[in-house]
This record gives sequence, structure tokens and C-alpha cells, in this order.
Amino acid sequence: MTTQSIAVGDALGVEQAAPSQRIPAFDFTKGALVLFMVLFHWLNYFYGVYGEIYTYLRFLTPSFIFITGFLISHVHFAKYGTGSVRLSKRLFVRGLKLVLLFIALNLLISPLQHSSFLLDLSSKQVTLTNLYAVFLAGTSGTETPKIASFTILVPIGYLLMLSSVLSNACKSFRYVFHVACILALLGMVVLDFHQMESSNLELITVGLAGVVLGYCPKRRIEQLVDRSWLLVLAYCAYLAAITMWKVSYYIQMAGACLTTVLIYTIGVRTAWMTRLHSEIDLLGRYSLFGYIAQIAILQGLSLVLRRFHGGLLLLAGSFVLGLALTLIAVEAMDRGRSRSKAIDTAYKAVFA
Repeated sequence: MTTQSIAVGDALGVEQAAPSQRIPAFDFTKGALVLFMVLFHWLNYFYGVYGEIYTYLRFLTPSFIFITGFLISHVHFAKYGTGSVRLSKRLFVRGLKLVLLFIALNLLISPLQHSSFLLDLSSKQVTLTNLYAVFLAGTSGTETPKIASFTILVPIGYLLMLSSVLSNACKSFRYVFHVACILALLGMVVLDFHQMESSNLELITVGLAGVVLGYCPKRRIEQLVDRSWLLVLAYCAYLAAITMWKVSYYIQMAGACLTTVLIYTIGVRTAWMTRLHSEIDLLGRYSLFGYIAQIAILQGLSLVLRRFHGGLLLLAGSFVLGLALTLIAVEAMDRGRSRSKAIDTAYKAVFA
């Protein structure tokens, strides 16, 4: 098997397929989401964590986990079959790796953080509240002080491990993911009623919805792409809704589905733009590495450039530089894997 046959797929989750079997529009979708993530984190570091613009970027995190779930059923179940022991093991190991990677990355950057659940743990000051916020509620970094980074890895890891278990149950009952999605939604309603929240449960629910929709036959997806005017109309309605009303979890869920499908449609309809597609497709194949790299790059740029006062020119330059360095990092990783067995082995151990 060649180096390039093990590219990262499923947003920040599992691999999609060997290059000969890949669906370019899915890579384009994941790559485009990483580009939006660069914009999101650039705004965090250079603009601020508050602002109306974030209303229109709320689709990002749910979209990543939605496409992860979608590809589990649409690609992997089609390839391995439901109830496959091999796939089940692969999903569980992949999910566990993501949770461990989340811990490792936070351990790595904890000396640079003012507040971190890992720093609290090392000083024996960790509280159950912090652990609950990070690993269960997933509320760290929203209403509460930010005590963890790379938090998206946790719910995606949970989704993959849960899918591992549920895929085995599909042998006896084919609608197990449908039932799980309904139960997760009911759980959200119960939490809502008690004025509680769990971002991790919200995101896992979106991921389960992605798995359910991933059962959709390919011909139905092609029909949807052919009627892209309906998608544009629906997306305009979504934009109007989030502009006029509070961005609720249910609107975010709909927005994640709509945005992902719309980006996929754009990917299909712009396939003739070879150069642009190749860059975004590569980013999509290395979406997990790209996600981590762009955060590190933007944090570094923020530390260096915050000493200067260049106004709009500096802001624009920092964004372009962050975007360019992210693409360069991904391309360097791809070339490194093709030329060095050691790099390829290390990459697979962490990211594949």
C-alpha cells in the first residue's frame, strides 16, 4: 500500500478510502470546512471572541462532525458492510486516538495557558466541574472560562467509538442508528427542559444524524445536486432565520446539514477548476493535520504580530499568511510522507 492510500478522511475522523476510491467532492467539502476553520480561529486571535460575525460561523463545528457521521455510513458501511468486525475495531481505535490526541495536545500547550484542566490536574487542584465541562458537557470555552483547546476532537472521538458499538448492533437491527439519533434528540429536549446544556451531546446528535442521512443512495444525492437552486433557497431561509432569531441548537443542526451539502454541491459543480480543487482536496485529505496545524500557526502569528500596530493591512496580511502557511504545512506533510518511511509511519501512528 502506498503512502497516499492512507489519507485522513471523515473530517477529523476516520479515513475515507484509497485515492482510487475517493470521492473528490467529499475531500473538497472537508478542505473547505478547514479553510472556514482558519477564518474562525483567525478571528479569535486577531479580532476577538465576540461579534455578530460568529453567528454565521456557528455551522463549522457541527458540520465537521456531521460529515464524519455521514461518511461512516455512506462510505464505510458500503465498503465493509454493517456489522463488520474490522470496521468496528477501526472506528473504536480511531475514536480513542482522537481523545488521547486531545489530551496530548493540551498537555503540550498547557505551559502557555493561564488556565488548563491539565495544569489543575498536575497541581492536584482539578475539580470535578472542570472534568465534567471538558469530557461530558463540552462547555469549556463557551460560557465558561477556556480551560481546554482542540475540544472538537472529544465529541468526534466519542461519535466514532459509539458508532463502533452501534455498527455491531446493526447485525440484529438495521435501524439502530436511527433509534440512537432519536434518543439523543430526546436527551437534548430533556436537558433543554431543565435549562441544562451539553455541547458534546449536541455534536454527537449531529454526527448520528449524519450517519442516518449517509444511508441515502448516491442517486438521491445526485438529484439534490442537480436541484441546487433548492439548496440555495433553503440556505437563504437559514441565513434569514439566524439573522432574525437566536441561533438555537436545532437551527445550528439544520445549518450544518445545509452548509455541508451546499459545499459538496459547489465541489461537484466546480470540478473543472483543477488547480483550486487540487489544493482544497489535499487539505481535505489531511483535515485533522490541517486543523491542528492552522491553530498552531495562528497562535504563533498572534504572539509575533501582536507587538505591531498595522491596522487593517496587518489584519489582512495575518489572515493571508495564516492561510498560506496552513496549505504549505499540509503539502509539506504530503511530500514528506511520500519520501520518508519514518514520517509516513509517524503520521499513521498519530493521524490515521
